[in-house]
Amino acid sequence: MNGDDILSLYESVSSLSGDMLAAAQAGEWDQLVALETRCASQVQVLRAGETATPLSAERRARKVAMIRKILADDREIRDLTSPWMAKLGAMMQSSGAERRLANAYGSSAF
Repeated sequence: MNGDDILSLYESVSSLSGDMLAAAQAGEWDQLVALETRCASQVQVLRAGETATPLSAERRARKVAMIRKILADDREIRDLTSPWMAKLGAMMQSSGAERRLANAYGSSAF
């Protein structure tokens, strides 16, 4: 993989992370999951193919800027999804408790 390929993949991941952030901000969780899957596949390609390819100072600065953007987007996505995940976890836990009670006391009690 050459420098152009590497930067192209980072640009793709950066763009996807921006799209993921927009989906999270809009509460479009299915879209977020679909984008995360695409992003993960791009990251896998980067991991498999990125070597210690020397980059010019300008290209290295672009790469660093994209990585910083990706990390910032990820942080914002986590800030947006954490409350939703906690609520979902509480709902699942409550549902599990209701099922256990129904099983223990019979479903006619509920």
